[in-house]
Amino acid sequence: MIRIGILGDIGSGKSYVANSFGYPVFNADYEVSKLYQNNKKIFFKLKKKLPNYVKKFPLDKNEIIQAILGNKNNLPKIINIVHREIKEKLKLFLKKNKNKEIIILDIPLLLENKINNKNDVLIFVDAQKKDIKKRLIKRKNFNLRLLNKFKKIQLPLDYKKKKSHFIIKNKFTKSSIKNSVKKILAEVL
Repeated sequence: MIRIGILGDIGSGKSYVANSFGYPVFNADYEVSKLYQNNKKIFFKLKKKLPNYVKKFPLDKNEIIQAILGNKNNLPKIINIVHREIKEKLKLFLKKNKNKEIIILDIPLLLENKINNKNDVLIFVDAQKKDIKKRLIKRKNFNLRLLNKFKKIQLPLDYKKKKSHFIIKNKFTKSSIKNSVKKILAEVL
């Protein structure tokens, strides 16, 4: 099985690129939102650690945002609780897809949390800052302070770019992504 890890800035189009490969994708952000909606164990752990913010189940994303913005110590607490569960979900995904030729890892903190293997093919999604900003502003719940908190826990983009085997210049057009993905697949298969 070839594991492809997608790296890049927040809002650079990593998930779109990941889905463009046509192979099974493990999307960590999606898995986190499912945890918030469906996992009572996570709810109770977060409620215990963040009683002033976490009030009701299913978890309200706004409560999590307020907790992160309310105290600098809260983000590490949330990460500690949520990431353990995400790693378990990843194990299940890998087991379920063990016979697939390729799987795609769309995990924002792939390198930071040392989830990658040394044989993973790493792809950096490179996009213009101005294009990223335009896209982020359109997002529901966009919050610049929150964005900056997340950026602080991530490795520098230059480092991720250097670690990558391929770079996709994302011009936010379907054809450019499709062509880049096709070239990469031709090389890795």
